Amino acid sequence: MPRNKYPEITEQRILDTATKLFLEKGWEQTTIQNIVDDLGDLTRGAFYHHFKSKEDIIDAVLNRLALENNPFEKTKKMTGLNGLEKLKSAFLLSFANQGQLDAIKSIPSILKSPKLIANQLRDCINTGAPDILSFIEEGMMDGSLSIHYPKQTAETLMLLTNIWLSPIIFSVDTDEYMQKVKHLQELFNGIGLPIFDEQILTVLENFHKEICNQNRLP
Repeated sequence: MPRNKYPEITEQRILDTATKLFLEKGWEQTTIQNIVDDLGDLTRGAFYHHFKSKEDIIDAVLNRLALENNPFEKTKKMTGLNGLEKLKSAFLLSFANQGQLDAIKSIPSILKSPKLIANQLRDCINTGAPDILSFIEEGMMDGSLSIHYPKQTAETLMLLTNIWLSPIIFSVDTDEYMQKVKHLQELFNGIGLPIFDEQILTVLENFHKEICNQNRLP
């Protein structure tokens, strides 16, 4: 393969191919050699120039699937909503995010990897929490929210909903899952963030059932 003057193009091609194979074959059944063979004009050495390990490319694919339908960016374009309504809208969209569902469907065991869980924790604080914080601050300005510690509230919401409520990281049946959800409802209502209304509870219950059905969880 000739030397690529535009390495970002090669990286995107690798991601395109890896995403396709993960969705078709599943993560555990897809090898780095499968990705290289499918590309046809790339060596393993060239692959490792862009991604040091299989976990690195899985992490990149996960981020891509999640960001393709970024619920916060979609909500920011909505008009006529106050801060609390925007936060609820983003929350609803995030659990109906087909990219996230595709990722869990194709690579259900990856979130049990300590390295990938660590990456998820980092992304929750560095990427997701600032978006939540912007809606909380907007709600505090328009009067729809009254919160004493907005930054910490945003980080807590992001961590608990993305890690503690993950049916892949913590596998429980739907009844116990909904007990966790209702606990969060009481917790966040108590600090002035009434985000867990009946609509969101229904969406979370359906989300859990769909993930369980796809991956044969309890």
